[in-house]
Amino acid sequence: MFLLQAGVLVLFAVLCGRLAIRLRMPAVAGELCVGILLGPTVLGNIAPSAAEWLLPRDAGQFHLLDALGQVGILLLVGITGMEMDASLVRRRGTTALSVGLGGLVLPFGLGFAAGWVAPASLVPDGTDRLVFALFLAVALCVSALPVIAKILTDMNLIHRNVGQITLAAGMVDDVIGWILLSVVSAMAIGGTGQDSIVAPLLATALVLAVTFFILRPLVSRVMNAAERTSDTATVVGGATAFVLLSAAATHALGLEAMFGAFLAGMLIGSGPRGVRARLAPLRTVVLAVFAPLFFATAGLRIELGALANPTALAAAAALLLVAVLGKVAGAFAGARAVGMSAWESIALGGALNARGVIQLVIATVGLRIGVLNATSYTLIVLVAIATSLMAPPILRWSMRRIECTAEEQLRQQDRSMLDWKPVEQTPDARV
Repeated sequence: MFLLQAGVLVLFAVLCGRLAIRLRMPAVAGELCVGILLGPTVLGNIAPSAAEWLLPRDAGQFHLLDALGQVGILLLVGITGMEMDASLVRRRGTTALSVGLGGLVLPFGLGFAAGWVAPASLVPDGTDRLVFALFLAVALCVSALPVIAKILTDMNLIHRNVGQITLAAGMVDDVIGWILLSVVSAMAIGGTGQDSIVAPLLATALVLAVTFFILRPLVSRVMNAAERTSDTATVVGGATAFVLLSAAATHALGLEAMFGAFLAGMLIGSGPRGVRARLAPLRTVVLAVFAPLFFATAGLRIELGALANPTALAAAAALLLVAVLGKVAGAFAGARAVGMSAWESIALGGALNARGVIQLVIATVGLRIGVLNATSYTLIVLVAIATSLMAPPILRWSMRRIECTAEEQLRQQDRSMLDWKPVEQTPDARV
């Protein structure tokens, strides 16, 4: 049954992802629709016996898909970390920090306020309202760097100043977002006492210190040695093991496993370009098989029938408004504060508004640890999809009004300045 489920979900995810791309939407939108079609929203209503036979609600059976999906999403987060370019952040440090913090602080504050006044039907029984509000704030303040990178590449904007700063600001959001997720997740599991807040902060500081002062030089030596070997299988296997073991280490410290996977990916991404190129097989398998399976499985938990409730529908509209207003206005303010033009600031806000993959991951974490229920999970997933679809039209509208400078033209000619080839070579729109 597990093999049948996995095969059907991957097959439908690929087909629906291709269809979404033809409709000029991210592939993840089509992959999530698989869960909606085969889950309780469509198949569960049309043919409940068939839905129960294919995807029985038995916890043991469903956990098999969950386990495989969790491995896939850890590898996907690791790949996202590999796409990070630390030198880009250093070059655009002040501007990226201002835009990133602006796009982080305002949506975090608005998200916290929304979580504090949200209807009780969105908060699971037994969940502290403070933890729920903090978790919602984290979910709304992140940006999806893989989705943003693909959008900028597809629209030929990655060489523009706006594209470069968007990537750097997205990196700032990603790093801070994973730290916040780890802290809030630890609070959800351990309660809201002082120990539950201080312990994850100390653990986060320990992880960052070990990562950048101990592991980074070691990984650098290993990567340099790997560059001299022609054995691609060893490089792929070693990178996979490092990502999974790093995830296990952060999880053992009470932090979110994906934080460790992300940091491991960053360390691997800082290595020689030749080694990163050999990881193309890993990217292909994760992006073509594991990630679609995860998103299809995530879609199985979406219950759009909940939106028939006027309260849930109003909450969905309000949450989307808060998410868009917070991210666009926050990034706009941060960009204007460092002297960027109004149109450049709008473009930055529109691009960073894409939540995509990262918000889906956070929503899954929230459901797993009991901070979200089925309704609040559905609302966050809908925000992730809607904001990802909004980014391209906002960019088209604003970038028409921004002149291409001589520096940007030179940057376009000198592709060696842009270390995003793995993303450009990815054949679908998920990243």
